[in-house]
Amino acid sequence: MDNKKQQQDEEVLDKDDLVDTESQDSSTDNDAAQSEETVEGENVTDINSKLDEKKLQDELDELDDKYQRLQAEYANYRRRTQQEKDSLALFANEKIMTELIPVVDSMERALEACEDKEDSMYKGIDLVHKQLIDTLSKLGLEHIEALEQEFDPNYHLAVMQESVEGVEPNKVVMELQKGYKLGNKVIRASMVKVSC
Repeated sequence: MDNKKQQQDEEVLDKDDLVDTESQDSSTDNDAAQSEETVEGENVTDINSKLDEKKLQDELDELDDKYQRLQAEYANYRRRTQQEKDSLALFANEKIMTELIPVVDSMERALEACEDKEDSMYKGIDLVHKQLIDTLSKLGLEHIEALEQEFDPNYHLAVMQESVEGVEPNKVVMELQKGYKLGNKVIRASMVKVSC
């Protein structure tokens, strides 16, 4: 009987071990399942956070690009308006200067016609002529150099041609009337005689 009881006890113990093993297995399976779900959840969270970071970085890059373009447009706008102001200021006096150029020509002819360079009349006209030229120069008017220069149709108006020994062709040999420019704009071309 003792043997029977011992066998029954062993069977109960085996069943308990079996139940414990099964519960440990199922517990391990549950832990593994939970662990997999946690890893998958962390992966999904990690991927979502990386996507959010990428999206935010793209938005930041786009806004930075817009900001830089806006700065460049503003700098170009300021440059253009400054150029327009400068050109307006320079060419606002163009009409007055074109009216004063014949006066300068007349003063130069009067100075050339005067025989006595020591005469007070000559000195007075010369003084006024220099003052007028200085004032016009301050406002941007420049004399176009012509004599002994290469003929340039942008600055010179050829009214005569003459073959001159020792002078290469297409050179200005005489300036008949002075030319003037305001900035880069020709107000009046120089009237010249050109060698051929």
